[in-house]
Amino acid sequence: MAVQPYDGSIAMLPVAQLYARDVPDLRTPEGADLLQVLWCPFDHPIMPRTVLFWRSAATITDILSTPPEPPAMQFDSYLPEPCLLNPEQVTEYPDHMELGTELQEQLGKWSLSQAAEEDMDPQTFYDCVLSSAPGWKVGGWPSWGPTDPIPRPCPACDSEMDALLTIATFEEGDDEGHSWSPYEDPATEPSPGLDHFDPGQPTAVQIGSGYKQQLYICPAAPEHPHTELMQ
Repeated sequence: MAVQPYDGSIAMLPVAQLYARDVPDLRTPEGADLLQVLWCPFDHPIMPRTVLFWRSAATITDILSTPPEPPAMQFDSYLPEPCLLNPEQVTEYPDHMELGTELQEQLGKWSLSQAAEEDMDPQTFYDCVLSSAPGWKVGGWPSWGPTDPIPRPCPACDSEMDALLTIATFEEGDDEGHSWSPYEDPATEPSPGLDHFDPGQPTAVQIGSGYKQQLYICPAAPEHPHTELMQ
């Protein structure tokens, strides 16, 4: 896509707004109970660059009814469709590539019969059905595929960083067994005032060719610079 030169400031796009009251495991800096995630509507270099704002919800009084939009963006899929969150807490386990060889062998034997019932090999069954939930999520374990697990040190203090937010192209992803489907029935129509509706892609966001953008934060100090990774 060709983008014309523009001389001026570019508004960032709102991506997610998370309240600590809705996400009990969200680690926030002292005095903050709200996380706002925005991103630039252009690649830096292969995905949008995100900015985190940790805020106190009680101090926010002047609220815009319509967020400003940039005069241009690299892809229409960088403009998220508005969605309401209904958080559901689930239990995950590490990707098989983050496990030792002995534990991988034990899991392979343990999941052999279940995998056969689902017509999958044991490794695929563990990763898709048991290990890491697909779709947008806060925290949890990252899934791997395009790259093997890599160290994720904090750029400020060198602590090993934790997963903060996964921004996914698709909600179901590789969930072949549909084990991660929400308890409630999926919506069958768009929210009021919206024309777009795709239960597998409700935000209409696309990362790369259908990947996930993972954000990581420092467990010792969430206000330290965060890092990003495409998977």
